[in-house]
Amino acid sequence: MKKVLISLLSLVFVFSLVPFTGSAKEPQKPNVELWNAVKPLETTVTFLNSGAHPDDERSDFLAYLSRGLGVKTSSLIANRGEGGQNEIGNELDNALGIIRSREMIEAAKITGVKAYHLSETTSDPIYDFGFSKTAEETLAKWGEDLTYERVIRFIRTYQPDILMPSFQDDDTQHGHHRTMTILSERAFKDAADPKIFPQQLKQGLSVWQVKKLYLPVSTKEQATTSIEIGAFDPIYGMTYPQLGEQSRYMHKSQGMGSDIPAAPRQVHLELKQTAVDTQGKSDLFAGVPYNFTEWSAKLPSSASKLRTEFINVQRNLNAVVAAYPDEHHVFTTSQTALSDVRSLTAQIKKARLGTELENDLLHKLSLKEEQLQTASFVSSGLDVKAKAASTILTKGQQTNVTVTVKNTGKQSLKNVAATLDVPKGWKAKTKSKTITLAPNQSTTITYEIDVPKDADYYHAYNKPALTTNISYEFGNTQTTVTEELEGTVAVLPDVSLTLSPEDIVVNTADGQKEIPVTVTVKNYRDGKTSANIALHTPKDWKISPSESTVSFTKKSEEKQVKFTVTPPKTIQDGEYTLAAQATVNGKTFNSTIQEISYDHIGTFYYQYPAAINTVAFELLKPASLKVGYIESGFDKVADYLSNAGLNITKLTATDLASGDLSQYDTIVTGIRAYLSREDLKANNARLLQYVENGGHLVVQYHKPGDGWDEKTTAPYPLTIGNPSIKWRVTDEKAAVNILQPDSTLFNYPNKITTKDWDNWVQERGLYFPMKWDPRFETFISMADPNEEPFDSGILMANYGKGTYLYTNLVLYRQIQSQVPGGYRILTNMISYGAE
Repeated sequence: MKKVLISLLSLVFVFSLVPFTGSAKEPQKPNVELWNAVKPLETTVTFLNSGAHPDDERSDFLAYLSRGLGVKTSSLIANRGEGGQNEIGNELDNALGIIRSREMIEAAKITGVKAYHLSETTSDPIYDFGFSKTAEETLAKWGEDLTYERVIRFIRTYQPDILMPSFQDDDTQHGHHRTMTILSERAFKDAADPKIFPQQLKQGLSVWQVKKLYLPVSTKEQATTSIEIGAFDPIYGMTYPQLGEQSRYMHKSQGMGSDIPAAPRQVHLELKQTAVDTQGKSDLFAGVPYNFTEWSAKLPSSASKLRTEFINVQRNLNAVVAAYPDEHHVFTTSQTALSDVRSLTAQIKKARLGTELENDLLHKLSLKEEQLQTASFVSSGLDVKAKAASTILTKGQQTNVTVTVKNTGKQSLKNVAATLDVPKGWKAKTKSKTITLAPNQSTTITYEIDVPKDADYYHAYNKPALTTNISYEFGNTQTTVTEELEGTVAVLPDVSLTLSPEDIVVNTADGQKEIPVTVTVKNYRDGKTSANIALHTPKDWKISPSESTVSFTKKSEEKQVKFTVTPPKTIQDGEYTLAAQATVNGKTFNSTIQEISYDHIGTFYYQYPAAINTVAFELLKPASLKVGYIESGFDKVADYLSNAGLNITKLTATDLASGDLSQYDTIVTGIRAYLSREDLKANNARLLQYVENGGHLVVQYHKPGDGWDEKTTAPYPLTIGNPSIKWRVTDEKAAVNILQPDSTLFNYPNKITTKDWDNWVQERGLYFPMKWDPRFETFISMADPNEEPFDSGILMANYGKGTYLYTNLVLYRQIQSQVPGGYRILTNMISYGAE
């Protein structure tokens, strides 16, 4: 590809221009931020990559497009990854969706890609409901019309030249992946059809024709074009695939990212649809104008003056890039180019070029105006710090926001201002005015903020509540950019109510008993306040005390209130809710605020009702059963079993290394514990010896790469299924065939019936073992529709005097979702041999 070669050569040329200081062996460190700002000025191409989940982006290729070529590149992701797994904590569902969404955003910053999601809220229908094998199931749950309308709306808003879904539509792919590919292919034509979702046009959008649609393929023989992306970039000190892996490291909750060597790598793409004449050329950009010089050729011959203007504008844009790394030169040339782009925009609006061409040109010019303002700001030397006096706000509160702007550049800037953007209904007052900032001068602007009493509460998927617009003039050209404040500014309820335990099991086999409930109250108001706390229970439940009052002296202070609840003796099987409520200054609050904080993403909040989900059912268990649990950090099963009345001891590293394991009737490993517990791997032989001496070991599901050795981890060879798409049952209602109905696994201490397989969530099992030693017995079989059944959902073998049981059933999800059958089935597994 000619343009690719030119771009790669330009990198070498740019590197040769980097000035040196001191000895020749000490080159000046590249100004990466400045290069990131100027490189996009070389091309007008826009590229969109579509996928289903955070981490579906083609990081290596997108890094090449964005950082290597300067192409404006974005990822459109369907859901938030709520159904995935968490390798850094125990957050699941919506809390995990918040983590994965932020990881996607942070990953995209490294590759210069903008991340977008179709899912808008934590209750959105476009939800990661777990693994799906078909697009039909996915669209049935997401809502086909809703999902497709949002896809079309985004394409008409973003206006990509080239669209590339991340995956093929075939049966080797996740149903969510296939869905986004199918919808992307349909949208290629439909986004340009005014009959498709015409209400969008009434709302101000225009139809948009994507120029080309590609799909990734695995070989050069399948490809229309193959692109070498493995070149070393001296600006970043690595290749583009390596840069892509740096971004993938941000997906920490999924254990993404790997260290790879600098090496050639090709991306193979098949052109599936095109709306442009490629003139027989196969390269990625064939038929798509690459810059304003090529756009000038699209203008009619009668617009010769405009043609010249576009050529001149591109020459000025190239001059900004060529000015790198001289910040002052970049600044002055970007201001000149910005003025020219605005002038040309005004001319196009008057030129009567036809709707489609005019829309294309105005869109490209608006992108360049935005990019030039970024380049101007980065090179201006303006250092901006914007900070709220408090990042946690409550309704009706007053606070201050301070914006400090310092000019560290070489030029004086006129009419420097920092205006604060606030939501509708908020008030922001300041006495500051625009000023001229000479080099080394600074100004501080303070805003007094009034949060209205009806302000919206914070939501992690909404745009920041407060941002600041920094504007200045140089020459006759004004530049404006938007900066975020430090930290996450959030409007939260006056108090948060966190209940412990999170869920309650009322065991109807045990009769009436008192249940302790703790409400942790956190104050988010400034200064002294008090809160009256009450716990509302179902009818006929007893509660003591009926209510309690706590007092606070400062913000973020926490107090605990303890209640004792007693269910009625005659409680029936079913679901119940215990809800907490706080009254502060006559106002009622009933939310839990889950604070989610990790170094790689920052701090965010998830608000949900302050309630304990309670389920009543019969759970029989051996009276003297003593269980050791090896926690992985990826599930809460030990706590849930303890709350259900089982005698659970969490085993420490010392316990595994030198403790008396024989005191436990059963030892259980948490999900994927061989990944997170190095001490477990190191002492696996002790566990096997425990089994050999007569113990019972229950191992919950693992992935093949979780430190699992198919020959030595279990007492006999056991190979976990791979690839995962072939070795799972995603239908949570799939029929379960009991192969050994007389086994004590299904009869002691609980009689397992078909009811115990009802109301499962997300799926039945994943990573079913694909191969195992004949000494393992099988006990159940199940299958997704139209597939052959798996019979390895429970494998158990005698080993010495004891027994070893491996299960890949997702029992942890059932237990943490209060599914009675999950408790009963796992309790029977744990109790095996105790009869």
